[in-house]
Amino acid sequence: MAQPIASVPSASRRSRFLDLRALSALAHMRFVTRKQIEGSYTGRHRSKQQGGSTEFVDYREYSPGEDLRRLDWKVLGRTERQVIRLYQDETNLVCTLAVDASESMAFGKHNGSSKLEYAQFLATGMSHVIGRQQDQVGLAVLAGGLRDVLAPGGTPGHMLRVQASLENLKTEPSTDLAGSLRDLFARLPRRGVLVLLSDFLVDDLDKTFASVRLFRHRRWEVIVLHLVHPDEERLPEGLAYRFEGMENEGNVACSPNEVREAYQQKFEHHCAAVRGLSLAAGCDYRRISTAVPYTQTLGGFLVERSG
Repeated sequence: MAQPIASVPSASRRSRFLDLRALSALAHMRFVTRKQIEGSYTGRHRSKQQGGSTEFVDYREYSPGEDLRRLDWKVLGRTERQVIRLYQDETNLVCTLAVDASESMAFGKHNGSSKLEYAQFLATGMSHVIGRQQDQVGLAVLAGGLRDVLAPGGTPGHMLRVQASLENLKTEPSTDLAGSLRDLFARLPRRGVLVLLSDFLVDDLDKTFASVRLFRHRRWEVIVLHLVHPDEERLPEGLAYRFEGMENEGNVACSPNEVREAYQQKFEHHCAAVRGLSLAAGCDYRRISTAVPYTQTLGGFLVERSG
């Protein structure tokens, strides 16, 4: 059974995956939703909650890059303060970052950085963007089961805990993405946004996406970020190699030239299946190469969603 992350010893210092200088290029960007959501606090996202939708409730500071039509020009004229009026039907984003920590995510660690490290940088960057816009973010670690859950929150201390937990992630040999997602679904009663970061190297993709559809049936917005290492897309050159399974599948000795074409066909079929199942479930899908700098990936993702 998953245990909440009660405390993180390293939460008092900045995570090594939080590069504020690199993320400063994204300072004008926001993480926005594409669907209506639920929330408890006033924020920047359209809510489905009914009643008093035109009732003014508060002001908040304008952030660079937002639609200038939302400025309260009367307040600006009187006080020179740039503020936006908030109404009853505008609420905060509640986002849960679900990170696959199965052993296959460690691929690449002996040749640069692994898929897990890329996910750590990307998820930490996302948490920073979400926290900066005064929204809430939580964390779930998926492996042989639902390993850890940190409920969504928005305080600076909470963001440090999320980022420290991401920094301390370790892989484990087994994977049960479907079961982990089912357990997470039972732990998160309120709708929001689920960001799933995984390589989707599982035995049964249909079973995994049956669990994803649980969230969609409850009208969650689900974003599938499919992580692919460049060495997975193409086999190495050479006469003979021994390929070892990372989750106790054994090993195979062969010449890459003998299996290259069949391997690449199967890998592309796998990627196409993940994309097809994601779109069929109504998810937002993005295939991500770990060869692309994570800030470029995050910036492109934020720009695409803002449009």
